[in-house]
Amino acid sequence: MATSKILVIDDSRVIRKTVRDMLPEGDFEVIEAKDGLEGIGFVETAHPALIMLDFILPKMSGWEVFQQIQAHPEFQKIPLVLMSGKKEEVTSKISEPFEYFEFIEKPFDKVVLAEAIRVAMTKARKARPRMAELPGSVVTLAEPQVSNDEIAQLQAQLKLSSEHIAQIQTATTAEIQELQAQILAANRSQAMAIQELTAKFDAERQTQQTENNATVQKVIKLESDVETLKKQLGQLVVLIKKRLT
Repeated sequence: MATSKILVIDDSRVIRKTVRDMLPEGDFEVIEAKDGLEGIGFVETAHPALIMLDFILPKMSGWEVFQQIQAHPEFQKIPLVLMSGKKEEVTSKISEPFEYFEFIEKPFDKVVLAEAIRVAMTKARKARPRMAELPGSVVTLAEPQVSNDEIAQLQAQLKLSSEHIAQIQTATTAEIQELQAQILAANRSQAMAIQELTAKFDAERQTQQTENNATVQKVIKLESDVETLKKQLGQLVVLIKKRLT
């Protein structure tokens, strides 16, 4: 049974599935919320060890969910990653630097997500002054039950995932270099073969041309000999006719 929970709050089913697929494998459960109201309810009941929060949400905006979380001293300790297609949507409400949570801009890849989670976990441990409860809270939140062991476990799983990604990248680079070397060697071999064939073809063409030139010379000589014979034959005919008369 999963010992840790990761809460993904986003109104896009595609984004929720993408985040789920990108998260490192481990002994934890991924919980999905399609709007802010449902998400803040899961914060209360599921006690997640990590929250992935979209900033633009229906029913209750990501900004309102963020305020609810930050208004509660214990929920402040949960590592938080804010997501948005435009960073300006976040900075218009929250000024930088983001001291106690991490932000990633959509779209993002697995490496960016892994690094954001790692940074969010580090920031969540930072000491900060206690914030006053917000007036007119939409939802009353219960005390979370997120242990340091759960956070440590997720950090260890994230570290393994990051190392695995690095190994894949290193292996991929080595494979590309090997393939490039093979292609270069093949190109050199092909170039040498083409050069040899070209030289052979030129030699054969030169030989053929020489033979053709010799044949032409023979034909010319034969034609000349025939003309000479014709003239001699003509002269012989004339001489015979003179003697007969």
